[in-house]
Amino acid sequence: MNHATLLWLRQDLRLTDHPALVAAIERDAAVIPVFIWSPEDDGEWAPGGATRWWLHQSLTALQRDLEARGSRLILRCAPQSSAAGGGALVVLRELLRETGATAVYWSRRYEPLAIARDGHIKDTLRAEGVEIRSFNAALLTEPWDVQNQSGKPFQVFTPYWKTSSAKLALPEPDPAPKKIPTPTRWPKSKQLAELELMPSIRWYERMAREWHPGEAGAAANLEEFLRAAVVDYSDARNLPGIRGTSRLSPHLHFGEIGPRQIWHIASKWRGSHFMAEVGWREFGYHLLYHFPRTPTEPLRGEYTRFEWRTDSTALEAWRRGRTGIPMVDAGMRELWATGWMHNRVRMIVASFLVKNLRLHWLHGARWFWDTLVDADLASNTLGWQWTAGCGADAAPYFRVFNPVSQGLKFDAAGDYVRRWVPELAKLSGEDLHAPWEAKPAALAAAGVMLGRDYPHPIVDLKESREAALAAWQALRSGN
Repeated sequence: MNHATLLWLRQDLRLTDHPALVAAIERDAAVIPVFIWSPEDDGEWAPGGATRWWLHQSLTALQRDLEARGSRLILRCAPQSSAAGGGALVVLRELLRETGATAVYWSRRYEPLAIARDGHIKDTLRAEGVEIRSFNAALLTEPWDVQNQSGKPFQVFTPYWKTSSAKLALPEPDPAPKKIPTPTRWPKSKQLAELELMPSIRWYERMAREWHPGEAGAAANLEEFLRAAVVDYSDARNLPGIRGTSRLSPHLHFGEIGPRQIWHIASKWRGSHFMAEVGWREFGYHLLYHFPRTPTEPLRGEYTRFEWRTDSTALEAWRRGRTGIPMVDAGMRELWATGWMHNRVRMIVASFLVKNLRLHWLHGARWFWDTLVDADLASNTLGWQWTAGCGADAAPYFRVFNPVSQGLKFDAAGDYVRRWVPELAKLSGEDLHAPWEAKPAALAAAGVMLGRDYPHPIVDLKESREAALAAWQALRSGN
């Protein structure tokens, strides 16, 4: 019988359809599941507050699932290390010595720093005689397996997804094992609380009511969505006032469910808008892998010369949902309260930041990173560069979302704005989405005094749009 295998868990916090776990069990040796908390290894994109809250809950659920199969989860904190491989390498070496394990298996990550770290760990431990294997648990297709006709990475979604999805021949997902072989002696483990993932201030209480992290929560979420929503998905996905989207993004990010499971469970929807959203996530990883500088730099180099404004007061008003633009404020308050925001509204609030306020898209990317439970470097980068017009398959810069017309179209009844901006709840129709244009009598009847109960707009939508387009024209002309 072989010596034990360390199963290094990261963003693959499930037992179903887990190739590294399956391979570790097939190795005919004890399997020691390990999670290493090493945020310093992720540099400036270390997990934010909302992500850390979710991770705590997800690890709690995984611990229960492992214990139900006679196993357990070993938790360690990595020391800060400036050496290649980071603190995770230090911990893996410790565990190899303590357990006598001769192999380390893990699921791949695709962020630039993770690729560099994992590559060094792989080379270092192999040179020390350790068997190392990595597996794809996060994507339908590896980023390097899809190329355009010129043999280069795609930069437009539609041909990417057409090519990628046409090649898919995915095996059925592996079921969760009934039993996981265990060592005769377990290494020491920290208590989950010692990782200090939970915030000291209980700002997460509403978030806790909204979400059920863990593999069981992910499966239940998908089942409910397929039963109730996907038939009308092409229309419902744009309506923030109803639950018309799957809300699977945080579960996918933490690997509580894999895209291969969705592909098979939702097989009859493979040609639908729903599966195309899974495709956009794949496209984001395709771009991140091939263009690793894009989390902080525009893919389109000319945008490094774009004339961004600096306005800390406006930025803070945007963050807190106090811009005086109801559709924008509703989205930002939903984000703050629940750690999530409807995708249509994400586009609206992002457009407002980079076009109307003309503040750098990185301000938005970093705020989303800290506040989203589904903060994912590939998707976050793709979304913000798409809105800013500086990335692959980007919305052209001259496309500026008008939050008033967007609200009237996609929140016609006003349910979404009323939920998150309750001080405007008694307004109706166009007054709700543009209270600064409402007649004084209508405001008075609704109990709203602008500047007291709700802010005046911090920017004129028409004037700011024209200023943004002028800045874009200056960039194009090289002025």
